[in-house]
Amino acid sequence: MALTREQIARRVARELKDGYYVNLGIGIPTLVANYIPDGIEVMLQSENGLLGMGPFPTEDEVDPDLINAGKQTVTMATGAALFDSAESFAMIRGGHVDLTVLGAFEVDTEGNIASYLIPGKLIKGMGGAMDLVAGADNIIVTMTHASKQGESKLLTRCSLPLTGKGCIKKVLTDLAFIEIKDGRFHLLERAPGVTVEEIIRLTAGELVVPASVPEMQFD
Repeated sequence: MALTREQIARRVARELKDGYYVNLGIGIPTLVANYIPDGIEVMLQSENGLLGMGPFPTEDEVDPDLINAGKQTVTMATGAALFDSAESFAMIRGGHVDLTVLGAFEVDTEGNIASYLIPGKLIKGMGGAMDLVAGADNIIVTMTHASKQGESKLLTRCSLPLTGKGCIKKVLTDLAFIEIKDGRFHLLERAPGVTVEEIIRLTAGELVVPASVPEMQFD
């Protein structure tokens, strides 16, 4: 069975390490803030000027003036700081973010990402994604494995305009966790109940499949 948005966020949260500074993109990545593992401390950075973002607020915690880059209301963790977007992007461009989690329309076997433009459709735009993919060494993309029409989003070459080149190392879809290296996709884990054959069928780029592919765990 394909993962839900919340399950994707929970699995990504397991990649966080104690002491990390992490930027969460718009969409599924923002949900990661709700699933920080116990026993570790991370600082979540929002490009509009917040370091120390907490989980989404309960109804009585909502502050309409406190938002993330996607204009969703958020909370602030102990020790959080607010600043202007220029300082926020200086952090990003200066390589001070340990992990970035982004959404995407397409990713290819060269680690290229297309995430901001679909010709003929109204899309919000690139936002800070271009800076994030250029300033971070460790990027995880979250997205569905295929479009609603059943077309793969993991390609040999992206067909849409690129946000960044050669910058993506890992992709977590609703079907699989995949690493990109040596010009190929490498299957690391599969979603519970999803077969390797289904992942192969919906992956357009070359996919390396080990002899045994473990299921993701959500204990």
